[in-house]
Amino acid sequence: MRLTPRKEEVEAVKALLEDPDFSSADQMAKAVIKQVADILQMRDWVALVHTWSDGSRGLNWAPFGNEAEAKSFASKLAIGGTGRLVKLNSPGVTLANIDGKKGWKGYCQHPECGHAPFTHSAASAARGACQIPTCPCSRFEK
Repeated sequence: MRLTPRKEEVEAVKALLEDPDFSSADQMAKAVIKQVADILQMRDWVALVHTWSDGSRGLNWAPFGNEAEAKSFASKLAIGGTGRLVKLNSPGVTLANIDGKKGWKGYCQHPECGHAPFTHSAASAARGACQIPTCPCSRFEK
């Protein structure tokens, strides 16, 4: 799995590494692992789904960061059958669209909001206001 770190991902991990409040390396390591898992949950992935020649379920491989990576892997296999690529949608993005993802690029930067841009109204008087009923945000802030 190839990863190209994004600026907001690097910033989130860097903040943990520079945080003086950790009392031990174990505590910091656990926080970094949890942060990276949260970051990776915000990405969409690709799976290579295989079917044997007789039509029965085959082997599946994932995650791949993009289709090119999955196709490159598939070209090195010589197991027979057929394969296809399936997009794996991010559970983190789905939850962030519901719950908000404060401080995450592409989400409202209002300190009490964090919802995706499409949850904010494009209608005249309400333009920019978050349409999630429980959200206090009055304007989308990039």
